[in-house]
Amino acid sequence: MELGIYSFADMSEDPVTGSQISAFERLRNLMEEIELADQVGLDVFAIGEHHRPDFAVSSPAVILAAAAVKTSRIKLSSAVTVLSSDDPVRVFQQFATVDLLSAGRAEIMAGRGSFIESFPLFGYNLNDYDELFEEKLELLVQLNKEEKITWKGKHRAPIRNLGVYPRPFQAALPLWVAVGGTPESVVRAGRLGLSLAIAIIGGMPDQFVPLTSLYRKNFVAQPGTSALPKLGINSPTFIADTTQEAVNSFYPPYAHVMSGIGKERGWPPMTRDKFEHIRQPKGSLLVGSPQEVIDKILYEHELFGHDRFLAQMSVGTLPHDKMMRSIELFGTVVAPAVRKALVPAVS
Repeated sequence: MELGIYSFADMSEDPVTGSQISAFERLRNLMEEIELADQVGLDVFAIGEHHRPDFAVSSPAVILAAAAVKTSRIKLSSAVTVLSSDDPVRVFQQFATVDLLSAGRAEIMAGRGSFIESFPLFGYNLNDYDELFEEKLELLVQLNKEEKITWKGKHRAPIRNLGVYPRPFQAALPLWVAVGGTPESVVRAGRLGLSLAIAIIGGMPDQFVPLTSLYRKNFVAQPGTSALPKLGINSPTFIADTTQEAVNSFYPPYAHVMSGIGKERGWPPMTRDKFEHIRQPKGSLLVGSPQEVIDKILYEHELFGHDRFLAQMSVGTLPHDKMMRSIELFGTVVAPAVRKALVPAVS
């Protein structure tokens, strides 16, 4: 199983002091985090796209291009590219460029987006939310297969036998669809023969088992490929040397961010009791000592049999030294233990 990190480059205010890190400093820190993840042997680093003041990245491909020349082996992905409000041609070109700079380490994780700011910003109607994503995803799939494109849709100008360049270093870019739990999105990923990433950000992971079964049931390998269903699980994660240190560091910024989002969406605020409930051994938060996180990753693998686990580090802005220590522990302690546990026994 591949193990990696995804980040939204959070820059929310400190819940205690009210201070806020600058975008300049946050991006410098982010580059150091990606370099460290590469050095400690993690498999993937993915960057989210947002158009809000509390996140530093609106263009993942730019960050990944910078990371491509600072790293040597780690895969570089978006998490996610908000495809509904972007142009698939430009998305493909940007990530093909990252792929060339990285000698074949780029991926695209496409999603509809959990926030809606990009839709009015780029002139799209939220009433077309799902239709936009389906049409643009199908175009992106075609762009990834064919150098010259003829295509016609409802929400973009037609393309008539035009080449799209540059082509990636790989024969085709790995494409993932990221979902939060919508069955229709899961079926769509399977129908198109794409890899699926499920974000489990709350509740109990076992509630998502039916979605993974639905994906595998509906998976259709595309003509000319022998691709098998590839499943990823993404969860908020933070690791420290001790449980108490992890909880004390992670809870204040996490509760601040989740309560703020909840206020926007009509959810109740995050409380310590709720936090501890979803931090329990079968809950969705992987926050604790290295052994606790090892046990949770292996528990989720028993549930899903997934091919990739990405740790969302972090939710809220944590001190940079604590983030770096969390990444170090993930790469040097957690990942080796998980890989060893999942090696098939030799009879």
